[in-house]
Amino acid sequence: MISVRQLAKQYGSNAVLRGIDLDIGAGEFVVVLGQSGAGKSTLLRCMNRLAQADSGSLEVAGIDAMACRDTRELRRQVAMIFQHHNVVPRLSVLKNVLTGRLGAVSTLTSVLQLFRREDVALAMACLERVELAHKAHERTDSLSGGQMQRVGIARALAQRPKVILADEPVASLDPKTARLVLQYLRDATRELGITVVCNLHQVDYAREFGDRIVGLAHGRMVFDGAGGDLTDADLQRIYPGQAPEPEDLRPAGRVPMHFATGLER
Repeated sequence: MISVRQLAKQYGSNAVLRGIDLDIGAGEFVVVLGQSGAGKSTLLRCMNRLAQADSGSLEVAGIDAMACRDTRELRRQVAMIFQHHNVVPRLSVLKNVLTGRLGAVSTLTSVLQLFRREDVALAMACLERVELAHKAHERTDSLSGGQMQRVGIARALAQRPKVILADEPVASLDPKTARLVLQYLRDATRELGITVVCNLHQVDYAREFGDRIVGLAHGRMVFDGAGGDLTDADLQRIYPGQAPEPEDLRPAGRVPMHFATGLER
């Protein structure tokens, strides 16, 4: 579903991605871990052509993301969930979800917001998945932050994508709400067979929700494996300069606190 070979991206003299090689299968939920500046967001932005990689090859949902001139087809197949919701506050919850259908309707329909009955039914079904159907006709700015992020998930699902890219989707949420949001995302995508690439800082969330974890540091991939295979040595490579707690002071199986929270010392 996603194939990355020797992907490189540089901003001025700053090399953000340095030869990334990665394969992600259909229906996989892959969590990307790394410090701020490790290249996580740039990798996702290259996958949907919000950023253009400098070299290498990148295929997403059967589309050559490096060579395609018309990015509309790519972005119809690849949905984004952002850290700060990116909802339109004054619109209703339902209309925000219906914006996920804009790539599949005519320009006139999108301008006049005249959606087909089947699009409305799809949007309502997506709201049902995140348990927000009862909020469909309320203004979105009346919702909590966690509810707004669930609207973002419903909007992404309404797009009927093959891939969802989620860039720090729970960074501003409390732990209980964050887990709820990630649970909704994982359950919906598993049931629908959608591939998910999700950037996170929190190691405990990555282990809990990811089928697989990819670790980036200084633009290079330093780990690729199951959460159960992630060791303290791996964490030190992903988060250089953050030494784990001594083993004899930490209860067995517990993730070091600064790794679990994603906070830098």
